[in-house]
Amino acid sequence: MIEKPIFEGAATALVTPTTPDGVDYPAFARLIDWQIEQGIDALVIAGTTGEGSTLDDAEHRAVVKFAVEQAAGRVPIIAGTGSNDTSYAIDLTRYCCSVGVDGVLVVTPYYNKATQKGLAAMYTAIADASDKPLILYNVPSRTGVNIEPSTYAAVADHPMIAGIKEANGTISKIVDAFHLVGDKLHIYSGNDDQIVPIMSMGGKGVISVLSNVLPGETSKLCKLCLAGDFAGATALQLKYLPLIHALFCEVNPIPAKAAMAAMGFCQNYLRMPLCPMEPAHEQQLLACMREVGAL
Repeated sequence: MIEKPIFEGAATALVTPTTPDGVDYPAFARLIDWQIEQGIDALVIAGTTGEGSTLDDAEHRAVVKFAVEQAAGRVPIIAGTGSNDTSYAIDLTRYCCSVGVDGVLVVTPYYNKATQKGLAAMYTAIADASDKPLILYNVPSRTGVNIEPSTYAAVADHPMIAGIKEANGTISKIVDAFHLVGDKLHIYSGNDDQIVPIMSMGGKGVISVLSNVLPGETSKLCKLCLAGDFAGATALQLKYLPLIHALFCEVNPIPAKAAMAAMGFCQNYLRMPLCPMEPAHEQQLLACMREVGAL
């Protein structure tokens, strides 16, 4: 039987407030405190939504350490430590463990990709080097490589591999994963529009973009699922669906950064190759935010 999960409910894949001068740490502190006050269950730092791919190494380590210190044990902190360079992923994972994260989120390698054998070897090597649990992150639309359910099964018995953030978008593959490893690994939705379907099969929650904007409400949706109230959870899933779609009308985290800027938490500044969203899309996003009371 699998051990207690790193978290249950909603973990925000948190934006990283930045300016042309670097990371805006006062804004980051306010954002972390607000998320916790609103009832979020965990925070993911320097992942996709946190623009981890354009943080340099010193910034990446600094934002993780800062988040651990700012959260001060109030919620679990999970650090994004994946890379297409496995030796770097190992080094970053070790560092993040040393500064007190509760877990690490390790995305599949991009560009060089990997075979399924290579994925299993990579995740085993990173898990061997870690003293905190790993959540494997499957997002083939961004990395070009998919983790097959059989590969989850191949690594599921490793004591440091604890969960899966599943964002492959194909429910049949996710059902296969539950069949093979649902009694060994905690499975989280990696897509906000699939929270209820995945949790109905036993998923433990979501690693969410939506919860940047609606942390308390996203947590509530997950808690309804955990309590078996899928009718209530479905009502919230459908209520927030237009906002979920608006948050992905351009590549993540472009809309999420715009949303948080509109709420006054950060500047609408992104590092290239990302750029601010198109005005028409931004107006659509802001209208959806107003509709649910986020603005």
